[in-house]
Amino acid sequence: MTPLKRTVPPLPWHREPWPWLLMAGPAIVVVAGVITSTMAFRSADGLVADDYYKQGLMINQTLQREQRAAALGVRAALLYSPELAQVRVLLEGAAPPVLLLRLAHPTRAGRDQRVTLQLVRPGVYEGVLTAGTMMQRDAGRWLTALETPDWRVAGVWINPVRAPLRLDAVAR
Repeated sequence: MTPLKRTVPPLPWHREPWPWLLMAGPAIVVVAGVITSTMAFRSADGLVADDYYKQGLMINQTLQREQRAAALGVRAALLYSPELAQVRVLLEGAAPPVLLLRLAHPTRAGRDQRVTLQLVRPGVYEGVLTAGTMMQRDAGRWLTALETPDWRVAGVWINPVRAPLRLDAVAR
């Protein structure tokens, strides 16, 4: 006499682990693709300039302005007050009534700022950063330029600010 086999009815497909395991890989790839696409469309590429040719032509003017600053002996020290989001510049050399301070983030063009600095007493200029966007949130390097229509001095400001930034003109 043969023993009776006990047969177990098969489970429906959605109760088996293998179909879910096989579908998990493609599902993860689809979700990662959607996240990557969303990140790509939300953040613009700040490294590419639309007017790169014009910017290339402007380099000669920038070099001439830096040479002019060297000839005038322009030196500056930038001080930052985080509580007031205020910038103070101590300037040696030619002292115009107004200076322009440019702060440019190397990779985030949306964070760039242009601050007009007013003369408060001889050799001392002050201005306020917009909403403190620069120093409170963005650590890293900032390309900094202090300029007038006649001359320009530049440097790199590293945040968090621990010391004044010294800007000297370099004749090239």
